[in-house]
Formats: sequence, structure tokens, C-alpha cells
Amino acid sequence: MDLSSFITSLTTSFIIFVILMILFGWLCTKPGNTVVYYPNRILKGMDPWEGSRSKTRNPFSWIREAFSSSENDVIALSGVDSAVYFVFLGTAFGIFVLSGIVLLPLCLPLATTEKIARVVDSTGKNAFNDLDKLSMAHLKEHGSRLWAFVLACYWVSFVTYFLLWKAYKHVSDLRAAALMSPEVKAEQFAILVRDIPTSSEGLSRKDQVDAYFKSIYPDTFYKSLIVTENKKVNKIHEELEFCKKKLTRTETIKEMNPEAPTPTHRTGFLGLIGKKVDSIEYYNEKITELTPKLEAAQKETVKEKQQAAAVVFFTNRVTAAAAAQSVHARMVDTWTVLNAPEPRQIIWTNLPKSFYAREIRQYVVYFIVFLTICFYMIPIGLISAFTTLSNLKKLLPFLKPILDQDMIRTVLGAYLPQLALIIFLALLPKFLLFLSKAEGIPTVSHAERAASGKYFYFSVLNVFIGVTIGGTLFDSFKDIQEKPDSIVDKLATSLPGNATFFLTFVALKFFVGYGLELSRIIPLIVFHLKRKYLCKTESDIKEAWIPGNLGYATKIPNDMLILTIVICYSVIAPLIIPFGAIYFGLGWLVFRNQVLNVYVPSYESYGKMWPHIHVRIVSSLLLFQLTMVGYFGVKQFYFTPVIFPLPIMSIIFAFVCSKKFYRFFESSALEVVSHELKETPNMERVFRSFIPPCLNSEEENEEEQLLNAERGNVKQYDDALSQVSKIGANV
Repeated sequence: MDLSSFITSLTTSFIIFVILMILFGWLCTKPGNTVVYYPNRILKGMDPWEGSRSKTRNPFSWIREAFSSSENDVIALSGVDSAVYFVFLGTAFGIFVLSGIVLLPLCLPLATTEKIARVVDSTGKNAFNDLDKLSMAHLKEHGSRLWAFVLACYWVSFVTYFLLWKAYKHVSDLRAAALMSPEVKAEQFAILVRDIPTSSEGLSRKDQVDAYFKSIYPDTFYKSLIVTENKKVNKIHEELEFCKKKLTRTETIKEMNPEAPTPTHRTGFLGLIGKKVDSIEYYNEKITELTPKLEAAQKETVKEKQQAAAVVFFTNRVTAAAAAQSVHARMVDTWTVLNAPEPRQIIWTNLPKSFYAREIRQYVVYFIVFLTICFYMIPIGLISAFTTLSNLKKLLPFLKPILDQDMIRTVLGAYLPQLALIIFLALLPKFLLFLSKAEGIPTVSHAERAASGKYFYFSVLNVFIGVTIGGTLFDSFKDIQEKPDSIVDKLATSLPGNATFFLTFVALKFFVGYGLELSRIIPLIVFHLKRKYLCKTESDIKEAWIPGNLGYATKIPNDMLILTIVICYSVIAPLIIPFGAIYFGLGWLVFRNQVLNVYVPSYESYGKMWPHIHVRIVSSLLLFQLTMVGYFGVKQFYFTPVIFPLPIMSIIFAFVCSKKFYRFFESSALEVVSHELKETPNMERVFRSFIPPCLNSEEENEEEQLLNAERGNVKQYDDALSQVSKIGANV
């Protein structure tokens, strides 16, 4: 990439961002669009513009609102996990701002003013030569100026240690404050029990569990809920709910136009083939047929399909917290106990998996992930190598006349490699989440954290290392063939050059990515198309605009990849630091708006993701320090061993943080949950909240919905619909 392509990439990306931001400022003021831009507020019964001046067409008003919001506002609207995500963004932003304050005025002048006979072109064909003058590539070997870059390594490391320690303590305080809440949280009165052994006395599972825990906790044990095999009953329940939904939809259509013919449909595939029937009669008959069938299946399931797992309830949350931390059996493969998550988080099919099955599954999944990383390295390396313009000309000579045109060459050089990489990476997250659930993990939040970890290490190994190695080996293959021992030097000297690729990659992510995120153009178009052509009832409209959650399983690894890239290049090519600061600073602003107004959290883990984020930031720092050890060695700096203490310090820092903070994130501290509640918990309601929907009666379903509304799980949709009717009537 030459200088003109680099500037073109930045300029066009910035222009696209400004256009999208102005478009957002205009579109979000339209009454018919409020369900797209303010669904989180609407679902909580709030006015979309409450406390703001968004009714004006000022495209920058969202920035003021984001800055004026407090951490308590974020927690109230989107939970502790969202607040923890902003702690991560703020910490990363602080690392790069404090690092840049020292590194930019210290390292850039030293690199630029170095007097050497000839600038070594370490950039190969992936960057412009002027970047060398702003990086360590422009420094003399053995030079005394390298000492400044040694100090820079220490500065970046100490800034990261300080901010991470501060962030860990802050997140711990946030978690404690949430768990201390006087509000009744059902999960604080329950534990999950796995690996229940076969009863030697011939007792049923329920009698066995009740007797076991009643003998240990005679005063506070309430009752148990045995996990059952729900495949059959769940299928009937889903079919019944589908028929009820279709009946409601059909009756509404008929009410809207009483004189129209009675709605009909075909009973075959997708309603395209089969016998033509009266829809209202058909669905009424199906409901009448399925209701007793569901009741019979529920009784059969509860009685005959009990499995070796249970949810056990206590009348006191201190007892539940203590029980979750206690060893209940001498053998590791029986009576495994852990904290209960929110009812909506439980992956019921994973609970009965035995201890040894989980262990085997875990190792099998790790092996599959290892193979995925290895085999993905090949296409990632090929993408980084083949999508450079010079290599495209070699591989596809018939494109040479097109690629030689100035405008096409500039645009493709600016965007092609980065777009190809982003699209390729978008295919992976769902596969990794599927693998994580296959391990036997019992909760959604834990599965997302596991998938996030796999995606992070995949991204670092394949994108950061893969692009560097792949591009270098492809460009220098003949030289390496002639001198195999030159591979280390080639890899090291290619680092400043690859910084250009990553500069453009980061800029594309924050300008275009954040612009699309803020403007929500695609969700807006999809909503209006659905509303016009597919939605017939209020329920259909509701389903068309209900947003998803923030998507931590992919969002955090993507952010961590940027953090890893910027930290690793912060000393080698300090010019990348402002790009990292802009990415996380702008991300803080954009997602502050999205979390407050758009995304609805699908679960609450009270900050359990933070220890994983912390470990990965330290891993990125460790990779940076090892990279610098190697690069100083290539520069033949005699005092390279002065860098050796840094990786050791990082390992010690991670160990100390783990010992000091991690236990509280694994289990609830008794001093936290011992605070008084503002009301006596309704234990029957707590118990019912954990019953799977397919086993609930109609009355119990109503109770569960009420409990969820009180706790903010899915704030009653009916409340929101009246709000939508007022502000979205003109959609």
C-alpha cells in the first residue's frame, strides 16, 4: 500500500462515518423509527427522548447524552455486564492515551531524526516507505537511541498494570454492589447440583435429593427441582405455542376486515402444498388436540424422565452461597455443586452430562479448536498474501489493465485486504459458540465467555500472527529458500511494514464499523420491509423490532484483537497508538448510546466476564513484551536482556490478581449476600421461575412472566406495545 492509498482509506472511511452519523441524527427523530433506535427504553416503559433533546435534528446530540449518562444509568437500563464492558473500553482507552502521551513525543522524533545512509525498506510491498521513518525500522543497529524504546516498553507495561489493577478493583465493587442489592433475585436462593449418584436405597431422584440436602441443611432447605429429559414435551409445547400464535394472528386479521373471506391456508410444506383448510377452525382443532397431549407428556416427563441433575432451593441466600462453595462428597464425580445462574441462562440439556463426559467433551472440543486454528491459518495467510495488488497482478495477469487504473488501484489498495479479512472472520463465531455449548457448559453466559476466549486466541494466532507471517513468507519466499536462516530476520524486519495494514484495518473497523452500528441502517430497512409486507398484527410488529443483545461472544474478542495489535505495535510503530485510542474512545461513545437505547441484555452474570478480559489483556501485553525481546535482538542491541524482566513481571501480576480478586467472581462472598432483603422472598415464586416453560401450566406461566417483569428480564411487552402504538402509528 502506498501513501496515497493509505490517506484515501482514512479519508473515505471518515467521510462515510460522518455521513452515517448525520443520517442517524436525522432518522432517529422520526416517530416511526423510534422502535429501531430506542427499543430498550420503550421496553422499560420510558419515553424514548426522556431527559434528552433528541427531538432536535442535531446529529451530535447523542454525544452529549452519552457523556452525561452515569454508570448507574447503564446498570439500571442494561445491567452490570454492560457497565463492565465500559470499564474494559475505558481501560483500553486509558492505556493508549497514557502510552501515547510519552511514546509519541519521545519515540517519533528519535526515529525520524536518526541519521543513516539509507532507509531500509522493511515494508516490503505492504506499506509506504515513509512509515519506516516513524518507526524503529529507521534506527541504527546497536544505536544508543534504542534505550528510549526500552524505556517505552517499561512505560507501556507499567501503565497497563496500573490501569488493570484499578479496573479489577472497580469491577469487583460493581459486582458486590449488585449482589448486595435488597431486591430478591431467584438465583441467589438456589444451587445447581450435577452428578447425582444412583440411590442405593431405591429412592426416586427427587426423594434422594430432598433427603440428602435436608440432612445437611435441615433448617434452610426448601425443595428441589429435578432436571428432566424434555425433548418430547418441548416439541409438543412448541407446536402448541405456534398454533396459538397463528390463531391469534388469524383472528386479528379477520377482526380488522370482518367482511373479507375467512382466512385459509394449506397444511403442507410452508403452506404451499397440501389440503386447503379454514385457518381459524384448523388452529382451534390443533389447540384442542395438543392441550391434553401436552398435559399427559408433562406428567410422564416429571414422573419417568428424571435425570442426574437438580436445582436445589434454600430459604436463605447465605446458605445457598455457602452450599455452592462447599464440597459435598468425597469423590469428585458425585454431588457436584455450583452457583445457580438466572433461570433464563440455564442450558438444560447440558446439566445431566456426567463428570467424565464433560471432561472428555472438553478435550475433544479443544482438539477441534486447535485444528480450526491450524487450518484457518492457511486461508488467512493466503488472504493477506493474495489480496495485495502486486500479488493479484502476478496471480491474475488479466486484471493488470484494470488494476493499473489510478482510481481502482487506490480504492482496492485501501480496502481489499481488510474487507476480505473482516468478511472471512464473520463466519467463525457461531461455530465456536456451538463448540462451547458442546463441552457441557451449564449456562449461556459461561458458554459465551468460553466462545469468546476461543475466538480471541484464534484471532491473535491467525490474524495478528498469520498476517505477519503469511505476508512476509509470500513476499520473501525466494530469499528464504536461498537462505533459510534468514527467516527470523525477515519476520522481524517486516513488523513495521505490517503496521500499515493494521493501521488501515483499525481505521476501517472504527469509522465504517461504528458508523453502521450507530446508524442501524440495515435493521431499519429490515424492520420497515417486514412491517410493510409481513406484519399483520401487533405481535408481528413487536417481533420485527425487538433487538438482540450486545453480543459479547464476538464483540469482546474483536475489541481484544484491536487491543493486541495496537499494544504489540505501540513501540515498534508508535503512530498506531492514536488509532487505538480513537477506536476505544469512539467505541465507548457509540456503545454508550446503543446500550442505553438499543440493546436489551439477554442475561446478567454480574461481571463474571471481567477476569477473562483481564487475563487476555495480560496475554496481549505478554505477547508485546516477547515481540520486543525478539525485535531488540534483531536490532543487535547488546542490552536486550534488560527487557527480560517484563514477561516475568506480567506473569507475576496476573498471578497476584487472580489470587486476590478471582475467587469472588467464581463464588459469592458471604459478607456480600448477608445483607438484609427489603422483603421476605416468595419461595414458591422463586421455585417456579426455574421450571422450564414446557413443564409450566398456564397459571404458572403467568406467575413466571410477572416475576420476569418485576426483575426486568423482558419487561412486559404489552406495556411497550401501547407505547409503540402512540409513537409508531405513522410507520
